[in-house]
Amino acid sequence: MSEVVAQTVASRFSELYGAEPDGVWAAPGRVNLIGEHTDYNDGFVMPFALPHQAVAAVSRREDGVLRLHSADVEGGVAELRLDDLAPESDKDWTAYPAGVVWALREAGHAVTGADVHLASTVPSGAGLSSSAALEVVVALALNDLFSLGLRGWQLARLCQRAENVYVGAPVGIMDQTASACCEAGHALFLDTRDLSQRQIPFDLAAEGMRLLVVDTQVKHSHSEGEYGKRRAGCEKGAALLGVDALRDIPYGELDEALARLGDEEEVRRLVRHVVTEDERVERVVSLLESGETRAIGPVLVEGHASLRDDFRISCPELDLVVDTALTAGALGARMTGGGFGGSAIVLAEEADVDAITKAVTEAFAAADFTAPRVFEAVPSPGARRLH
Repeated sequence: MSEVVAQTVASRFSELYGAEPDGVWAAPGRVNLIGEHTDYNDGFVMPFALPHQAVAAVSRREDGVLRLHSADVEGGVAELRLDDLAPESDKDWTAYPAGVVWALREAGHAVTGADVHLASTVPSGAGLSSSAALEVVVALALNDLFSLGLRGWQLARLCQRAENVYVGAPVGIMDQTASACCEAGHALFLDTRDLSQRQIPFDLAAEGMRLLVVDTQVKHSHSEGEYGKRRAGCEKGAALLGVDALRDIPYGELDEALARLGDEEEVRRLVRHVVTEDERVERVVSLLESGETRAIGPVLVEGHASLRDDFRISCPELDLVVDTALTAGALGARMTGGGFGGSAIVLAEEADVDAITKAVTEAFAAADFTAPRVFEAVPSPGARRLH
């Protein structure tokens, strides 16, 4: 399948730019198993790569020009001069790839221009990191074409800077690292403070289980204010508690820390979520490593309750997925991603998948919600060169 996609994207590149591309690269979207809104608190996360990916055919240029085209957006080729790239100057989709070029050059890497054609199967606005996939695939292509010698985690850092500074979205490091560094058949246990990684085997099919993604079709946007408010609240909590980041509050000392926050009720809720979520990530890692995969189900449910009640970033559609799936026999379920819409994940026995899918679809119809998109999430490879 990858070979077919690579040929299709390369062929379109040739039509657009009149020459064969220098190569074709892919970078996946991701789904986060557990560890939500912990990454910008120096905490733990556990994403894995989806089979859905952004694919880029790219050729290098030497004249300071960046030409960009997407199969997924109406319009012709956008042409930008590298010397004109400036943070928050671009409010279009082109800000993501252009931001990567800007970040590479700001870091001192001699990128002199490129022709790029992109096509993505990562659902946009579903909380599955479609923007990170775009960033990482362009970063990897330029890393190869300009022989920059950067490793996956370094590319992820530069892509995060592109999104934080150039695009203006205050995202953490998880999405870009997942896209750049995940491995097939594994979930990535990532410490976002030092970027240390462990690949944790996560082969549900071998154990008779499946993980479903339910895209509620409710679009969310990080650059709108609610995400930023939560991040600022977490930073306020860390400052009030005298630590560098909420990661530094031990789980065993949480009650004492919350008591010290006094009447800062909103900050208390945010702190409680982050500290308990870090503990949930560590619990899931322990369960998976000891072969108790089914036992992670209740931990996912705990995570959803915390995101719904303490972090307050769920929505009626996400809650309906979780409640309906659990009633229909799921082992566990929770919202995933930034919140305010997007997707939920459902852990289920293989034999129960059809019944759960049917129950969720019927519940959405009964609530007069837009029909959800349901698909299986299979832990897939991270960013790589296809051709």
